[in-house]
Amino acid sequence: MASTSSASRLMVLLAAAAAMVLVVLQASTVSAASLPSGLPDPDDLKPLLSHNPWSAFQNLSGCHFGDERQGLGKLKDYLSHFGYLPTPPPSNDSKFNDMFDADMEQAIRTYQQNFGLDVTGQLDPSTVTKMMSPRCGVADIINGTSTMAKSASIHGRNLYSYFPGSPSWPRSKKSLKYAITATSATTIDRATLSQVFARAFARWSEATTLNFTETTDAAGDADITIGFHGGEHGDGEAFDGPLGTLAHAFSPTDGRFHLDAAEAWVAGGDVSRAKADDAVDLESVAVHEIGHLLGLGHSAVEGAIMYPTITSRTRKVDLASDDVVGIQSLYGGNPNFKGVTPSTPTSSREMDSGAAAGALSRARSGFFAGVAMAAGLALALSW
Repeated sequence: MASTSSASRLMVLLAAAAAMVLVVLQASTVSAASLPSGLPDPDDLKPLLSHNPWSAFQNLSGCHFGDERQGLGKLKDYLSHFGYLPTPPPSNDSKFNDMFDADMEQAIRTYQQNFGLDVTGQLDPSTVTKMMSPRCGVADIINGTSTMAKSASIHGRNLYSYFPGSPSWPRSKKSLKYAITATSATTIDRATLSQVFARAFARWSEATTLNFTETTDAAGDADITIGFHGGEHGDGEAFDGPLGTLAHAFSPTDGRFHLDAAEAWVAGGDVSRAKADDAVDLESVAVHEIGHLLGLGHSAVEGAIMYPTITSRTRKVDLASDDVVGIQSLYGGNPNFKGVTPSTPTSSREMDSGAAAGALSRARSGFFAGVAMAAGLALALSW
């Protein structure tokens, strides 16, 4: 009878201890939207899944060689646009099929290598998420030549690149003029646009021997023209609406720089606090595209300005060492350049990561404390 009573007390106390564990864990709950930056963040995925022309790629996660699934043809179009696959032969009515064939597997391997992902040749979740990310419209592989270094995993190595043939502005031409020529498709006022682009060009002039000046004479002395356009706009590189392809620019000495007018551009204030999930920082994109105007290709360094993708509601305007070494190799260095200031892109997610890490720590501590309490009670009753 005594043993039965003792066992009953033990069960009650263990149940109470378990309840305490649940209370502690509930008090320390960490929302998925505030997890540290090293973990998947639903806030980052939200615009990718709701406003993105590439959102259907999420349905292809897990596909591998030999599979046939609706939508793989569209993903082949994506890979072809950015240089990883050749355009389909005319005999196929200029459309890709939905077969996951050997060419697609190799294209995905090359893509994964360029972006520093695990090279599996399969559409694993990390690869699909990267492919849905907003990005520059300039191809990563041009005429069979990759503009991204193949060894993205090698630390301490410069991974900047140039367009095939390394085109640049003549070394004798140190002053370039730019004109903002097409603004009717954007609601941003002209004065604000001038300020944003002036700051973006200044990022590059600080590190080089080049100088940039805005001009209103686009047809006369402008070396560079900047405009906002929608859909097809005459250069064979149609825009695709919000997110997807944000902008593109042509290599020297073409001088054309086009932005997708459909984007939720933010030209002032803190983009990380923007109400729109698909908000895009104008200056960040401008600094990247100016790099192309000057001759830089894409970089495999994720922290570099010339990295092809950028997350919505993120500001990334400071040149990284990779950008500086690449541009100075083309044009020489500014003797007054003070060097690169260590910085990281600013996003609303990163601002909350410290608090989330602390909450996770408290949750773990509460869990183990509860377990220890339950074990202690059980031990006490056993005497």
